[in-house]
Amino acid sequence: MAEDNEVFIEDDAVVLEDTDDTDVVDAETSKIIPFIMEKYNRAEDYRRQDETRWLRAYRNYRGIYGPEVQFTEAEKSRVFIKVTKTKTLAAYGQIADVLFAKNAFPISIDPTQLPEGIVEDVSFDPALPDPLREDKKSDPVSPYGFNGDGKEFPAGATSKTLQELLNPELDKKLESIKGVKEGAGTTPTSVTFSPAMIAAKKMQKKIYDQLDESSASKHLRNTAFEMSLFGTGVMKGPFAVDKEYASWDDETGEYSPTFKTVPQVSHVSVWNFYPDPDANNMDEAQYVIERHKMSRSQMRGLKKRPYFRAQVIDEAISLGENYDKEYWEDDLSDYAPEHGVERFEVLEYWGMVDVDMLIEQGVDIPDELKDVDELQANVWICNGKLIRMVMNPFKPAKIPYMAAPYELNPYSFFGIGIAENMDDTQTLMNGFMRMAVDNAVLSGNLLIEVDETNLVPGQDLSVYPGKVFRRQGGAPGQAIFGTKFPNVAGENLQLFDKARVLADESTGFPSFAHGQTGVQGIGRTASGISMLMGAASQNIKNVIKNVDDYLLRPLGEGMFRFNMQFDFDPEIKGDLEIKARGTESLMANEVRSQRLMQFMQVASNPTLAPFAKFQYIIREIAKSLDLDPDKVTNNMSDAAIQAELMKSFQQEQQPQGGAPAGANPMDTSGAGGGTIGTGQAPTPQEQGFSGNAGQQGAPQQAQGTGEQPSPVV
Repeated sequence: MAEDNEVFIEDDAVVLEDTDDTDVVDAETSKIIPFIMEKYNRAEDYRRQDETRWLRAYRNYRGIYGPEVQFTEAEKSRVFIKVTKTKTLAAYGQIADVLFAKNAFPISIDPTQLPEGIVEDVSFDPALPDPLREDKKSDPVSPYGFNGDGKEFPAGATSKTLQELLNPELDKKLESIKGVKEGAGTTPTSVTFSPAMIAAKKMQKKIYDQLDESSASKHLRNTAFEMSLFGTGVMKGPFAVDKEYASWDDETGEYSPTFKTVPQVSHVSVWNFYPDPDANNMDEAQYVIERHKMSRSQMRGLKKRPYFRAQVIDEAISLGENYDKEYWEDDLSDYAPEHGVERFEVLEYWGMVDVDMLIEQGVDIPDELKDVDELQANVWICNGKLIRMVMNPFKPAKIPYMAAPYELNPYSFFGIGIAENMDDTQTLMNGFMRMAVDNAVLSGNLLIEVDETNLVPGQDLSVYPGKVFRRQGGAPGQAIFGTKFPNVAGENLQLFDKARVLADESTGFPSFAHGQTGVQGIGRTASGISMLMGAASQNIKNVIKNVDDYLLRPLGEGMFRFNMQFDFDPEIKGDLEIKARGTESLMANEVRSQRLMQFMQVASNPTLAPFAKFQYIIREIAKSLDLDPDKVTNNMSDAAIQAELMKSFQQEQQPQGGAPAGANPMDTSGAGGGTIGTGQAPTPQEQGFSGNAGQQGAPQQAQGTGEQPSPVV
C-alpha cells in the first residue's frame, strides 16, 4: 500500500504532543471515536445502492451471473457474452491513450494572465548600443556588458548569471542591467523572454519529476480503469514520503541506501472510499473516510511515522484482529472462505472536527485559529483506539482526495460507468444467445420416435450406423422414424445483433472503434472510417473533460501548493495557475505541429513578427514533435550568447577592403595570387577579377600597407 509510507512535513502550526500518551484523554471516554463511527456508518448506509450497482457492473465485466438471475429447467446453456468487458477495456484504453499521448503527465503550469510579483516579459536588442557608452555607434551592446560599465558580476559568474537575475524581484534588478528592459521587444532584432513563463516551466518540470518519482502514471491508469467500470475513480495525495534509492558503498560493497523526501500520490479503490453522503462532489464534501485492511506488520510500521501513538497502537494490536468482511468482498474475490481474515480494520478520517475535540486530545491550536469552532483534521482509529489525531498540515486546508466521474450524475457523488449504461443490453444479449444455443442443440439432432408394438420385445433401442431392428408387424417405416426440430437460432442471433447495436448506442462506443471487422457502407473507405471515428470520439471528450476538471486540475493544484509551501526554491515561485491538458491530447501531434508551422510562417512576415511570441511557438513545436523543449531550445542567457556569435559570424562574412587580421601581406598563394577581402568572389570590373582588361599575372601587395597595388601590365 502506497499510503503506508506517507509522512507529514512538520509544520510549526501543527503540533501534537503525544510522545508518551499521558496528556490525552482515554479513547474510551473521548467524543472523537463515536463521532468518527457515526460518520462512517452514515456514509456506508447511503452508499448501499451504489454498491449494488458496482456489483452488477463487476459481474457483467467478469461474465458471472448474479443470484438475481433465475434459470428455468428447460435452459441448459449458461453462456455469458462478455461484451461489457470489451467496451470497458476499450474505454479504459482510449482514456489512457489520450491522457498519455504526449509521453508526459497531462498537467501544465502557466503564468496567469496578469502575473503579480514577477515580470511578465523582458527583452534586449544586441544590435542597439549601450546608452552608457560614449561610443554609441561603434559596437552593438553585449548583454554581459564590458569593463568599466558598472555592471559588475561576482567572482565565478557564468552564463547563467543573467538568467539567475530573472526572479520575482527582477523589477528591482533591471536598473543594474543595461540593455535589458521590461516589456516585449519592439525591434526586429530584439529578443524577448518571459520570466513568468520561465518560473512556470521550472515549476512544471519539478512537478513532472515528482509525479514520475511516485509512479503517478500507474496510479492514474488504475483510477481510469475503475472510472470506466464503476463510474468513479479516486486518487489521493500529495503526501510527503521518504523514498529509498538503492546504493552500495564503493569501498566496502555494503548496501547503503539513500533516502529522499518526495510527494506521493496513490490510487484509492472506490470500494474503500466513503465520502460525505450529502455532497455531490469533493468541493462540497465535509469529510471523507478511507477504509484500510492492514496486517500486524503494517500496524507496527505505523509506529515509525510521525504523530502516530506507539503505545495506543500496541494496545490496538493486543486486542486482536478486528477486520469484518463486507458482503461484497466475497463477490469480488470469487470465493467465500469459511475462516476469518487475519487483518486489522483501520479507518482514516479527513474532515471537519470541533475544536474542543482537538484540544481534548492534546492538539495545540495556533493563536490565530482559537476563535474558530471547527478545523480540518486527520484522525486514524482501530479497535476503538485513537492511534493518530493531527490538524491538516496543508495550507489552505484541503481534503487530499480527488474523485472523477466517468459520466457525471448531477444529483449523486458517484458517477455512471460503461457497465451500468449497457446493463440492460448485456442482459438481452445473454438471453438471446442462450436461446440460440439451446435451440441449436435441439435442432442439431433428430428426435427419434419408436412404436414398440411393431418391434420384437427386448431389443436395444440405441441408435448407431448399421443398427438392425427386428419388426413383428405393421407397415414399413412406421415403427422407427425421426423428426427434425425447427431451427430458429438465426432469428435469435438477429436479435442478439440488434441488442449489440443498442449497446453501442447506450455506451457511445461503436463496435468498429474497438476492432469489429466487416464494416459496411460509409466505413469502407479511409475517409469514411475517419469520419466515423471522429464522431465516436465526441463521447470520450466529455469523459476527458471530467478527468481534467475533477482529477487532474485538483491534483496539479495540490502539487503546486505542496511545492509552494514546503519547497523554498525561489526560481519556481510566481503567480502561476494550473491547467489540465487532457483534452489537448485529443488533437494528434501531427495536426498540432502543422498548425504551429503554418502560424509561424504567417508570423514570419516582418509586419506581423512583433505580434508573435516565437519563444512559445518554438517550444510548442518541440513538444508536438515529442522533443524536450528544455533540451532543444535556449534560455535567455544561452540565446544572448548565440545571438552574439551569429552576429560576429555574419560580420566576418561581409566583404572588407583590406586583408583580414593575421594575414601575411606578402602571401601571393592561391588563385589570382592575392587575398581579396575575406574570401568573397570579385565581380567584373572589380580589382582582382581575372577578366579585367589589361590585367595579367598575380597582383603584388604594397609593402607597408594593406592596400592592393595596381595590376602589373
